[in-house]
Amino acid sequence: MNLKEVLKLADELVFAKTGQHLDDLQEAIVRGTIQDEKYTTIAEESHCNESYVRDVGSKLWQLLSDGLNEEVSKTNFRATMERLQVSIISHLEPHNNQIGSFSICGDTPHPANIPNSTPTEQTSNPQPPPKYQDLSQMPELGDFYGRTTELQTLHNWILQQRCRLIALTGVSGIGKTTLAVQLVQQIKDEFEYVIWCSLETSPPFAEFQAELIKFFSQSETPDLSATSQKSSPIIKYLQKHRCLVVLDDVHRLFSSGELAGKYLPKTEEYRSLFKQIEKLSHQSCFLLIGWEQPRELPQGKSKTAPLCTLQLGGLDGGAVRELLTGHGLAEIGDWETLLDCYQGNPFWLKTVANQILEVAEELTDCLPEDIILLPEEVKDSLQQQWERLSAIEKRLMFLLAKSNQPVSLANLLGNGIISAADLGNVLQYLGRRGLIEKREGFYSLSPVIKQYVKGLSGN
Repeated sequence: MNLKEVLKLADELVFAKTGQHLDDLQEAIVRGTIQDEKYTTIAEESHCNESYVRDVGSKLWQLLSDGLNEEVSKTNFRATMERLQVSIISHLEPHNNQIGSFSICGDTPHPANIPNSTPTEQTSNPQPPPKYQDLSQMPELGDFYGRTTELQTLHNWILQQRCRLIALTGVSGIGKTTLAVQLVQQIKDEFEYVIWCSLETSPPFAEFQAELIKFFSQSETPDLSATSQKSSPIIKYLQKHRCLVVLDDVHRLFSSGELAGKYLPKTEEYRSLFKQIEKLSHQSCFLLIGWEQPRELPQGKSKTAPLCTLQLGGLDGGAVRELLTGHGLAEIGDWETLLDCYQGNPFWLKTVANQILEVAEELTDCLPEDIILLPEEVKDSLQQQWERLSAIEKRLMFLLAKSNQPVSLANLLGNGIISAADLGNVLQYLGRRGLIEKREGFYSLSPVIKQYVKGLSGN
């Protein structure tokens, strides 16, 4: 009996009793037990406290014991699973004379295939746990265009790969929150607890933690104990339940005037929580939305940790045309020019569309080639991000804005405005903010950002 078969069969048994699949830690316990690992080793590999792993293991063995009507323990688990599989195959052969047709760990449990189950157990359907959702701080969806690929990526990371900490980043107006709202509407019923929290006011961690625990505990007495001295009480709820927590405006936790992702002194405790969400075994997910991501999160999908960052780009051509049509510019002839100039940014495009309709549809045709429309709403949005930049980042932005062509790394190094020691960090973090573009080793600014920065310099 191989490990995959054991995991499937154990999952089938647990699902039949609880209506829930094995979580990450339960899978680790099953895997470790089959491989003759001690709880100490399983705890180290799962980055969990050993006593907590023992407690989860004890409850798992009890679930399996109840499902099979016989005593199951860590000691006899492997032999029990092997004997059960033989019994199942023997039970199925007279009916279909075909080994290997037993299906386990599907969408619905099949308790009739499990020996020794009573008629009541075979016909009853386990009641799913109640679901709790607090989406009072989630914005309304509004217009939504395209984003099929991005939605599929997030679906896969959250529901299939069980990523625990995901950052959704991009420049202001690119559609991060709109995408997250659409995502939550689609996947919210996959979780026991779903909550959307705005961090616009940079709430102290103690206040944030208290509100989250209050939501998780519902009518129960809040459990403020931690699984270990260094862990937050929140972790216990993430381990016990399948939770989705969305944190909007996460950039409010970080300092202005610094490279992206540096925590404010009063928000350092959030860093500790995020590290625990990464390291400790649980079955939940935190989705962070903002202009910046925590520095410890990689770009893209980490190969070694359950961490991901999706930096949102602009809409594709089809979605842009649909957007412009929806905003009254169905007959505009140069929509592709608008797409190029405004980089598929939904907010920029909507704002420019409104200005064109209010002034004249030929407005863009009357401008010099190197000038594009820059409505005040767009300037205000960019100003908020500009104020967050460090002085050294602003110097590089001014340098790129002055150039008529993309600038190579060699030219940036030879310019002398930024030292060679600092240049790598500046390029990395401006890239993480989505404020510079890199193509084949050359760096540049998008037309909108370039015109905005040139306006700041007086050129």
